[in-house]
Order: sequence, then C-alpha cells, then structure tokens
Amino acid sequence: MSLLHITRKVVRALLAGVLCGSFAAQASDVHYVPTPMNVVDAILELGGVGAGDFLVDLGSGDGRISIQAAKRFGTRGFGVEIESHLARMANEAAQKQGVADKVNFEVRDLFNTDLGRASVVTAYLLPALNLRLRPQLFEQLRPGSRIVTHDFDFGDWKPDARVTVNVPDKPYGPPRSEIMLWVIPADFSGTWSWRLPVEGVEQMHEAVIGQTFQQAAGKGRIAGGAAALGRLEIRGDAISFVMGGEPAGKAAWREFRGRINGDTITGSAVMIVEGGSAAGYGASVPWQAVRTQRGRMNIGEPQFGSGSSNKEQK
Repeated sequence: MSLLHITRKVVRALLAGVLCGSFAAQASDVHYVPTPMNVVDAILELGGVGAGDFLVDLGSGDGRISIQAAKRFGTRGFGVEIESHLARMANEAAQKQGVADKVNFEVRDLFNTDLGRASVVTAYLLPALNLRLRPQLFEQLRPGSRIVTHDFDFGDWKPDARVTVNVPDKPYGPPRSEIMLWVIPADFSGTWSWRLPVEGVEQMHEAVIGQTFQQAAGKGRIAGGAAALGRLEIRGDAISFVMGGEPAGKAAWREFRGRINGDTITGSAVMIVEGGSAAGYGASVPWQAVRTQRGRMNIGEPQFGSGSSNKEQK
C-alpha cells in the first residue's frame, strides 16, 4: 500500500486542514514511499488474511500488500490506486511474481469503488478520508468483514484490536507504525423476545438493545419483571450477553450466545450456577430470539473534508 512522503511542515499543514474540515493535497506535493514489509506482514496477520478472503487494498501503490497476501496465502482481490504509473508498476510486479491470476490493480477513485466482494479491506488514508469512507464501509461490507488501517483511524469508531510495529527508518513522525483492526458489526439494535423455562416454568424473556458501532448496552425483562442485562459483546454477526432476574422470587441467570440472521438470533443459552464463591455453568439449551421491533445502529455522522479523490492519500 502506498505512503506519500510529506515533509513535517506539510504534514502539519495537512492535519490542520483535516481539523478544520477542508484540505486538498495534490500529487505534485508528495513523493511515494513504500510500506515496510514488516508492516505489510503485520497488516495481514492482524487482519487474519487467508486463502478464502477477497482483499481490496485502497491506495495500493506498488501493490505489495495484495501481492504478499496472494503469495503467502493465495488470497484473491484487487487494489485501487489513483496514480496510473503506480497501478501499472503493481500489475507488472504481480505478473513477475506469478500472482497476476489472483490480484490486479485499477486506476480509479476509491469512493467510486464497489467494496461488496471484500472480506478484508486495507487502507492507508488521512483521517478525513477515513471519515468519508466510513459510511461506505458500513453500507457495502457484510458483517464480519475486516478493515485494517495503517496509522490513521475512523474517529469515534474505536478499533477492535491494534498493534504497534517498529519502523526505525520511517520518513515522518515517531519510528513506529500503528496497525488497527475493525470488524463490521451486524445491527442488533431493537427489541428481542424469546421463551425459556425458569425453574421448570416457561417464561417470556425480552431484551432491548441499543448499539453504537460494535458497542452495545441494553435492559431486560423476564416474566414481566425487570432483569439485568450485561457483558454485552458484538463481533461481526455474533452476540453474547448475560441476563438475569428474580421472577416469582427465584433467581434465573443465563449466558446467551448466538448469531443473527435478519430478525432472528439462533444460538445457545447456558444457566449460570452459583457454587460457593464462584459461578459455574449448567447445561446448554438451544436459544432462538425474534426481533419484534427494529432499532437502528448508530454509526455517527462524520464531517467530510472537501477533497473528492484518493489523491489525498498518505
């Protein structure tokens, strides 16, 4: 993936432009610097890239991320690059390294690129471009798809994981790179209901879930009474949480795990059994919840810069 070498003075000017919401870096202002191979390998590792993935590299430069993925894992995909000479160089490199049947590189604007086939997206873009890209990622990518960025994040959408890679000869900033991973979450927001036995008597359960990106919180009811709902975690199309209450004076705590398919979650529920000072788990039973009222996941409303193409890449 390409990195455009900018002097510290220009970097400060560009970042100031980002903060005020408008800037337009020109290709003539910058020089291409390739991503170090240890950073490339860290990107592929953090993204869990494998043979079954389709990788789209936004700002692909000389193509080294896509080519390395194809060589190591047999990963298919394509790269998007605004500079025609870099796309040509990348296609020639793919041909020479025997992976042209798996990856190719195209000259186009990343915002006019269909990302729907991607299971992994890699990007090395300035913050304002990442914010512009964010709604497109949520609109086009399937839940569970991974996004890996180099150095720059997506604002208030926090990463699921990150690693720091030492880069002693980095041409700008500290001698290290931050690699960050995001997993597209499914939308679990809304009201869910299901029936399960409590002390041998089948009871109606209900969970109301609010969601911002992959972060969620909720409240529950069992047999019409308030129930606590906590430890709520979302990753891709999977959800887990603990819910409990004391309907009719009897405690009933369970851990729920499942995967979403439209307005249905299917998985298992496990009774949490108190044993002295520690809690254990009882038998697992099938669990299926139905969404009776839809909510809407909050993905924010980022303020976009005035630039319109990936000429603004770093």
